[in-house]
Amino acid sequence: MEILVKDPRFKSLLVCLLLVCFFSTSYSSSSKPSQDERFVSINDGTVADRQTNLMWAAVDNGSNVGWQEAKTYCENYRGGGYTNWRMPRHDELAGLYDPLISGNNGFLLTKKITLTGCCQWSAETRGSEASYFVFGFGGSRRWEQRSFNTYRVLPVRSTR
Repeated sequence: MEILVKDPRFKSLLVCLLLVCFFSTSYSSSSKPSQDERFVSINDGTVADRQTNLMWAAVDNGSNVGWQEAKTYCENYRGGGYTNWRMPRHDELAGLYDPLISGNNGFLLTKKITLTGCCQWSAETRGSEASYFVFGFGGSRRWEQRSFNTYRVLPVRSTR
């Protein structure tokens, strides 16, 4: 062991290892909350997101619908007694995606929100198409005809 400590290559390696340990500890204890801290289940069927100040329905609508039906569902949703629910924007859905979590039903987001299907409509449209977000491996935005009854929707509201 004494020979290794005197070897300058070993000392360089040791310094590198110490720096890696220091920076990985600093990164992991950053101010960004973990998924468990970020999302708070509320006993009224909603989930609060402390990072974005959004409130989500704790479960999606439960069946495939077209985009207009999804929009109407969100506008009529009354979770937690609130009346200002809406369709989520793509970036809001993408913000839920977490490739490190296998949540309820195997979808990649917090376990505090239950999706019953992989894909959720978002509010963005272009012509006759609307975007949707895939909560499977890789998480991605895609486009589909608004009239197709192929995806589900997860209502959201701002708490500000």
